[in-house]
Amino acid sequence: MEIQEIKLELFANHFQFYLQDEKAKRDFGNKWTKETAKMRLATMKGVVAIVTATTVNVLVTIKIFDEAPAFLLDQKNTFEKINECDLEVVSEKIVVLGFTDYFPDAKRIELENGIYKVRIYYGNPDKISENGLEGEDFYEIHLWLKT
Repeated sequence: MEIQEIKLELFANHFQFYLQDEKAKRDFGNKWTKETAKMRLATMKGVVAIVTATTVNVLVTIKIFDEAPAFLLDQKNTFEKINECDLEVVSEKIVVLGFTDYFPDAKRIELENGIYKVRIYYGNPDKISENGLEGEDFYEIHLWLKT
């Protein structure tokens, strides 16, 4: 059952945005590879980096569940990819931000400490302009505490 929904518009500068534990140190340096770019996902302890189709503002919906939700039905064929990974929360908060967002001002979401399953839906990645500066890509993220 869904217990919280947050809708954001994030500036996905450098084709990325993050979910991270408030205390995690983000340093992806050598984590960016051809494989992570193809997967559209990179992870490290306490941080999930989501690779976007555009490098502009993107719509992001985060839904928090009390148990594993069913997969979304995609009757309009908007999802190109679905990824899953884990995110460890130790600060009772996650921060959601774009690559160049100012960390102290970024959106915080209070969560119980533990390891969360993160499911990322990548919508409309093929609906972008030729120069990649405009698009209809969007991202829906589901989180639930692993048992």
